Amino acid sequence: MNTLLVFGYGYTARVIGQELLAEGWRVIGTTRSADKAAAMKADGIEAVLWPTEDITKALNAATHILISAAPSEEGDPVLVALSAEISQRAAQYKWVGYLSTTAVYGDRNGGWVDETSPLSPATRRGQLRADAEQAWLDLGVKAGLPVHIFRLAGIYGPGRGPFAKVRAGTARRIIKKGQVFSRTHVEDIAQVLRASIATPNAGAIYNVCDNDPAPPQEVIAEAARMLNLPLPAAEAFETAEMTPMARSFYAESKKVSNRRILEELGITLKYPDYRSGLTALLAAEST
Repeated sequence: MNTLLVFGYGYTARVIGQELLAEGWRVIGTTRSADKAAAMKADGIEAVLWPTEDITKALNAATHILISAAPSEEGDPVLVALSAEISQRAAQYKWVGYLSTTAVYGDRNGGWVDETSPLSPATRRGQLRADAEQAWLDLGVKAGLPVHIFRLAGIYGPGRGPFAKVRAGTARRIIKKGQVFSRTHVEDIAQVLRASIATPNAGAIYNVCDNDPAPPQEVIAEAARMLNLPLPAAEAFETAEMTPMARSFYAESKKVSNRRILEELGITLKYPDYRSGLTALLAAEST
């Protein structure tokens, strides 16, 4: 039986987990929360409270591994704790995927990047991801592990769209000249991961995003238009009150090329731009 072991079973992993479960896969996921473990079990996912509980049985059962856990200053938590155990079992793993972020590219002043672009993280968060990517790729070479890197743009989808904030009147149109982001619907992330699982290419790196990089204020404006609600007031980035985390996202402006997933993996995006994605989210709310 094909068995996917997910380290850090969260929002993105749940989508691919449910799809594979429906196709007869066994899916095991780790979490630190007992409440989340109970919810996972209700969904048919085998939950492991790692690192509290022993992960050995899951490592022995897995044929595929997905790493969705974030790195810390100590490094990637899976590699720190389990690199030797995973290396010992390398021959049994058909595919290993690491979920990274397009933050590894840093700021490009609105210019384009692709998978061959040099990494230049502008934030500590981006640097930790770049370090974790390299550590996984190095282990792949050393142990013969089929590692694949997926650099995800801004993730949205059910429960993670702008509509609630627009309805509540808390949405903000932060204006920073020249600012542009790439984004991706969570269902398209799942589609890319499944295509890679079907055609493994050890060492491959993929950007995962839609076809239409756009300024963030345009997304908010479109959501307001679709809801027939007033356009949120524009706020200048320079004077807007923002958390350090929110402000850090505006430290980077770039357009991310998705050509590799389209051409190498043969992907046809379900949501090629934010307009189609928002339309689907709004339609789903009324069903």
